[in-house]
Amino acid sequence: MSHIPVMLPEVIEALAPRADAAYLDATFGGGGYAAAILDAAPCTLWAIDRDPDAIARGAALASRHPGRLHLVHGGFGDMLALLAERGVSRLDGVVMDLGLSSFQIDEPARGFSFRTDGPLDMRMDHSGITAADLVATLPERELADTLYQFGEERLSRRIARAIVLARAEAPIATTAQLAVIIRRVVPKDGSGIDPATRSFQALRIRVNDELGQIERALTQAATLLTPGGRLVVVSFHSLEDRIVKRFMTEMAGRTPSPSRHDPRGLTDRPAPHFRLLHARAQRPGGAETSTNPRARSARLRAIERLTEQSA
Repeated sequence: MSHIPVMLPEVIEALAPRADAAYLDATFGGGGYAAAILDAAPCTLWAIDRDPDAIARGAALASRHPGRLHLVHGGFGDMLALLAERGVSRLDGVVMDLGLSSFQIDEPARGFSFRTDGPLDMRMDHSGITAADLVATLPERELADTLYQFGEERLSRRIARAIVLARAEAPIATTAQLAVIIRRVVPKDGSGIDPATRSFQALRIRVNDELGQIERALTQAATLLTPGGRLVVVSFHSLEDRIVKRFMTEMAGRTPSPSRHDPRGLTDRPAPHFRLLHARAQRPGGAETSTNPRARSARLRAIERLTEQSA
């Protein structure tokens, strides 16, 4: 297995690590961003991951940077509490990669992918309900709503009906079983995307409360940043990117002004405490997408906390 960090040069340029500063890699994963940050400047780096396997893999990198890399097991949506327990209340930068790590995708036993058969698990932290639990117990309507809301699957009702009929005959316990059921009722389109992709995404997001984690993490990261500190986020699908874009534009004071007929337009709007580093999301270059297909859907957005003078 190999891990290729997505948009690595762009991430390091946006984060701009400097000596003696403190940073957080909120989604350690395969450690690609962390290694590059540690190499870029003699700084301190905290790294969070809810997957205990990722924390275990990070031990080798920590040993190469004694006293500089500190690994923390937990969800990045709890970063404020996790860091406070360790005496950290301010950071000079935070980076988040919202995609699955290659290790998770490539390990059949984790159940994230239908490319190879494995248990229908999808849990990032090995605890809590599994995707198999959801498939076995959700009422048909709630299952359809889950597929539509988190996977943007237009044929969610058809898929939910097929799953309910299939589970009445036998338990759906593996990724291959579920993928076959979905493919039977969802025709292929010209995109080349497997018909099961959106449904698998939806179940994974619900199992891990991914969107809730993102919303909490963004707010907490902004709270932790010192003046001049930067928040850099790489997202991989529209649901994630929508949350990140809305949060960053609001923090930078870029929300639309109220109508002149709206009384709220008569009040002074508070000065923004952040600025956008880029006018729009950055995308990976052609060379990267040709060598790493997983980068094709990546979007990078970043903001910087303003100093009191510039605010």
